[in-house]
Amino acid sequence: MSEITSQQVLKSLEAVNLPDGKPLASSGLVSDIFVTDGKIYFSLSVPGGDAAAFEPVRLAAARAAGAIPGAKQAFVSLTADKPATAGKAPPPPQPAKPAKPDIPGIGKIIAVASGKGGVGKSTTSVNLALGLAAEGLRVGILDADIYGPSIPRLFGLSGRPMQGPGRTIMPMEKFGLKVMSIGFLVDEGTAVIWRGPMVQSALMQMLREVAWGELDVLVVDMPPGTGDAQLTMAQQVPLAGSVVVSTPQDLALIDARKAIAMFNKVSVPVLGIVENMSTFICPDCGATHHIFGHGGARNEAEKIDVPFLGEVPLAIDIREKSDAGTPVVVDAPDGPHADAYRRIARSVLAGMKAQTKKAPSIVFD
Repeated sequence: MSEITSQQVLKSLEAVNLPDGKPLASSGLVSDIFVTDGKIYFSLSVPGGDAAAFEPVRLAAARAAGAIPGAKQAFVSLTADKPATAGKAPPPPQPAKPAKPDIPGIGKIIAVASGKGGVGKSTTSVNLALGLAAEGLRVGILDADIYGPSIPRLFGLSGRPMQGPGRTIMPMEKFGLKVMSIGFLVDEGTAVIWRGPMVQSALMQMLREVAWGELDVLVVDMPPGTGDAQLTMAQQVPLAGSVVVSTPQDLALIDARKAIAMFNKVSVPVLGIVENMSTFICPDCGATHHIFGHGGARNEAEKIDVPFLGEVPLAIDIREKSDAGTPVVVDAPDGPHADAYRRIARSVLAGMKAQTKKAPSIVFD
């Protein structure tokens, strides 16, 4: 079957009307049409302040495009366009207070982040989620790394998620966790070349249009850095807290500070720092080597007054189990590496509970 064309997408939108009754297809508001493997993505550039009025249009456009023969899913984002007002100076900027509606059925959402790639954030996310599940919690994990999804490989999952009621998406399930990733919707070898609004739309749909069911905790494996995806999650999602992963060396810690600073600016509590690849124990001689240094993340946590959640060694076993799709917390639950992740999970759980305690009242005599 041939790939769906932009013309077909526009044709499907002829039956969709704007709030003023005019047809969407000829309005000039449709942009950034992108189709890959039956998935359709595009943006609607709407007047600033009218996003709420255009939400029914977005939903209708997604339904219309999704009904094209051969279409598997349609992702539509709203991009606000604020024209300049002639003869008027722009109003002074006001503090942003974005609404963060709860996700039905999900108790707490935790973001696992890093300032840079290659520090083992996704492996930490997976084993942290499994560690929380080992504490008796109902846990899900969302892979928010649109450009480089790792969660399908780490769980040994493949295939397409099923469609649920009301055009929702059913998450995959593995090891007792509910799992969702863009990697289930785009072939592993396909490069995802999207602009910021497309990434934001995909993230919100994977979060809010997935049938998660009842979860105590949803762990979000964030992409590295402090870009659009991170800000979207921090500003639009009611995050209970964040976990920052770093290796001990100064170069990684510099970027970890940036991630922590971002969460502080958007008022997301930092539950703590994990030092990954902390030590290496030679399997032949038993000697301990600090390949990336040691203790850097602990010292940084003390310096900026955030909790230090624990150390995870640089271990061949962790890497091999991750590559095989059987995380070490599942494959060797009684081993020292699984114990390290479970201790981190308990520290994260304690941090979340501390965040929910009522702050003491301040009384002035």
